[in-house]
Amino acid sequence: MIKAFVFDWGDTVMRDFNLPGPMKDWDQVAWIPGAEIALKEISSKFRCAIATSADHSDTIEMREALQRVGADKYFHDFFSQKELGYKKPDVKFFLKVAELMMLQPNEMVMVGNLYEKDIVGAKAAGMITVFFNESDENGDFSAADIQLTKLDQILNYF
Repeated sequence: MIKAFVFDWGDTVMRDFNLPGPMKDWDQVAWIPGAEIALKEISSKFRCAIATSADHSDTIEMREALQRVGADKYFHDFFSQKELGYKKPDVKFFLKVAELMMLQPNEMVMVGNLYEKDIVGAKAAGMITVFFNESDENGDFSAADIQLTKLDQILNYF
């Protein structure tokens, strides 16, 4: 039974413009199209977390960036590699998130845009995986249980 969703941050919830420094300080921030619609619905039914391996932001800075677009209100838990001590795709990253949320990995859905970083590690940890393949890349994405090109398509599955 699914109890929680874990979302990647950059280019899954908010657009990563690859600017220097923490996203909270960028001149420009933006939602990923469809993310707010998806999060509004999913967060009303499930516990939602955001988990990032971003190098420039810790959890506090990530929350400040999310606040700039109003995304923070959809998340119950916030995790960054700086506090977890592990980076994606290390299976320990995903297992630590599950441990801190007091859930089993198979009760969690990982949603991310980078197949190798977000999906492969999460699947190895035992999570259900949703690959947000916005650019509709071709390839063997067999570790993805679901593949989407628009984030709000997730509402067709959950």
